Amino acid sequence: MTNAFYPHLFAPLDLGFTTLPNRLLMGSMHTGLEDHRDLTRLAAYFAARARGGVGLMVTGGVAPNRRGWLAPFSAKMTTTSEARRHRIVTEAVHAEGGKIALQLLHAGRYAMHPLLVAPSPLRAPISPFRPWEMSPRLIRETIQDFGRAAALAREAGYDGVEIMGSEGYLINQFIAPRTNKRTDEWGGPPENRFRFAVEVLRAVRQRAGNDFLIIFRLSMLDLVEEGSSWDEVVALAQALEKNGADLLNTGIGWHEARIPTIAAAVPRGAFSWVTARLRGAVRLPLIATNRINTPEKAEEILASGQADMVSLARPFLADADFARKAREGRAAEINTCIACNQACLDRIFAGKEAGCLVNPRACRETLLPPATRRPENAGRRIAVVGAGPAGLSCAAELGEMGFDVHLFEATHELGGQFNLAKRIPGKEEFAETIRYFQNRLQKACVQVFLGRRVSAQDLVDGNFEAVVLATGVVPRRPSIPGIDHPKVLSYIEVLRGLKPVGDRVAIIGAGGIGFDVATFLCVPPHSGPDDYRREWGIDPTYTTRGGLGSTSPATTGRRVWLLQRTKGKMGTRLGKTTGWAHRLALKHRGVQFWSGVEYLQIDDQGLHIRRNGQTDVLQVDHIVICAGQEPLRDLQQPLEEAGLRVYCIGGAHLAAELDAERAIEEGLRTALSIGPHAT
Repeated sequence: MTNAFYPHLFAPLDLGFTTLPNRLLMGSMHTGLEDHRDLTRLAAYFAARARGGVGLMVTGGVAPNRRGWLAPFSAKMTTTSEARRHRIVTEAVHAEGGKIALQLLHAGRYAMHPLLVAPSPLRAPISPFRPWEMSPRLIRETIQDFGRAAALAREAGYDGVEIMGSEGYLINQFIAPRTNKRTDEWGGPPENRFRFAVEVLRAVRQRAGNDFLIIFRLSMLDLVEEGSSWDEVVALAQALEKNGADLLNTGIGWHEARIPTIAAAVPRGAFSWVTARLRGAVRLPLIATNRINTPEKAEEILASGQADMVSLARPFLADADFARKAREGRAAEINTCIACNQACLDRIFAGKEAGCLVNPRACRETLLPPATRRPENAGRRIAVVGAGPAGLSCAAELGEMGFDVHLFEATHELGGQFNLAKRIPGKEEFAETIRYFQNRLQKACVQVFLGRRVSAQDLVDGNFEAVVLATGVVPRRPSIPGIDHPKVLSYIEVLRGLKPVGDRVAIIGAGGIGFDVATFLCVPPHSGPDDYRREWGIDPTYTTRGGLGSTSPATTGRRVWLLQRTKGKMGTRLGKTTGWAHRLALKHRGVQFWSGVEYLQIDDQGLHIRRNGQTDVLQVDHIVICAGQEPLRDLQQPLEEAGLRVYCIGGAHLAAELDAERAIEEGLRTALSIGPHAT
């Protein structure tokens, strides 16, 4: 039966020996759970997504041998005992009616251990280790290791495997001239550089059988110098089709590429054109990927004929029920991935388990089970003061547990600091989280009072069992002579557009908010993929290797100085996987980064400073203060003195660094801690 809401997205895909129920692939993303000896939590994680209705899932990368480890003692599939451990995962998925493939990934020169190997002994810029060059014998052994790993995956109960041939990992390293400098049968002309990929596929097909799903993740756009040419991409795709692949997944960009490909600043569906370009060259079903985070965008890509399937990874972290909600016409209830990378990729690259900023339960399904409505909670009145991320999270959870929740917000809109974030070019997705919580509040029957600034007495008189203070923060004003000068603006005044800002601006404070303000002032809002490609130098005509073109960023014409007191590199506390892009985007627009600055005075001339022992005057029109925040919790003491149980969460609890991930999780955990208390 055709789905009334997204007919292309929920059309089955017949692959001959098996049929996928819809066109949604939960793409591979490492969570860290794969590396545990006990895979119970991984099983629960995938079972939740299978229950949510996704058509096919792919695990995080699992190495075919020890040299291919991402890091010491990370996941590998080399023995029968390892395969047996995975049966808990596959059985849990199949019990929910789902299908799952194991991703086979050899890290090559991206490995973070001294045993790493590669086609040529070239150190990757993101690894501290120089790889050992693979001998012909080791190459042949590695090919057989891939085949053995596929056979073990089948033994473990997986429905298929995905061969990771993109993102700059080992197979991609053989394919691209950038990393393959060999002169033997495994290097040189394209057919030699392709040989390793093709032989791996043949070995996998031979060992796993013809009724076993094989996805090959092909790097269709390397975005690095000396990457593959388009003709080479096509030729390899055709070779993979001839040698047994069932599906071709799109790989975009190497990890060392200096172009953001999955951050929020990347427009939705920005790379579907790459997949579409391959259509007609092969008959295999093609999978589009990267920054597809809504069912509307997925349906658009499929309906336009750009791809046969769509791959979403982080969106299934954000909402395990993404597919079910879309299929049932409840897209407004989807907890949309905002592509912040803070709790997922940033954690993984720091050697931690992944999570999700907007969904604290992601990867913790056994630790933080869903809230359940309890009859004994009916009539228990709880006040939540402040409707920022922490307050929204807490109020929604309490409402879903059956409490009588009253949410008070002094302003006339939900969202708190997210209403500032959504104004930053590249952070527009933050509006989706506000929409999501608004829907949850309505369904949970939370009483919302906007434009209501409550006093301690109001709360005492309200007969509340407990009060949750999620009142947020106020900007800190540093002690600088002249701080009250008319040239001085707060970041709130700037981001809300409350006051005009001149063409020459100094920003005091280079934390996350300082970078956001600089972006707000210097980076015009993107109108779509064309602006993004021009800014970052992506050539849609693919006339150069790797698809690289010239950069041409749009600008507002402002001159901005981003200043900090401490010495050293600026933006070190920005996200590991996105901070470099923020810095580079501002450098493209001529923003001056000055560290080790002492602020002397503000007057009609501008900002007087001392730097490197020299005094200077920045003759600017405005000085924007982004020098930290202070918690706003003036209600706490009088409420506690009145005998109420008070919980401080989010910025009201800790304002040192605004942290939405912590705020949303604190809201959840606080709600769970309130639940057991008797009235």
